[in-house]
Amino acid sequence: MTEKRWAGQASGRVQGVGFRAFVERTAQAAGFTGWVKNMSDGTVTMEVQGPEAQFSALDAAIRDGNAWIRVDRLDWEPVPAVPGEVNFEIRR
Repeated sequence: MTEKRWAGQASGRVQGVGFRAFVERTAQAAGFTGWVKNMSDGTVTMEVQGPEAQFSALDAAIRDGNAWIRVDRLDWEPVPAVPGEVNFEIRR
C-alpha cells in the first residue's frame, strides 16, 4: 500500500459549519492522517496523508460535505509525506 500526502484548499460555506470536524472524522475513518485549519480569508486548508487508492473516495466525501457544508472549490496538490505521522488534528 502506497502512502501519499496532498495539500488542499477548500472554499464555499466551509467555516462556522463544522467543516473541520467533518474533515477530521472523514479522513480518520478512511485511514488518513494530517491536519485541517481555518484561514483568515474564509477558506480552509488541509493536508491529508494515507493510502493512494483511497484518496479519490476521501476527496469525493469532502466535496459532498453535509447539509450545512457547501464546498464550491477544492484544489489539491501533492506534497512530501510526513514520516511517522499517526494522527489527524484540527489546527487553530
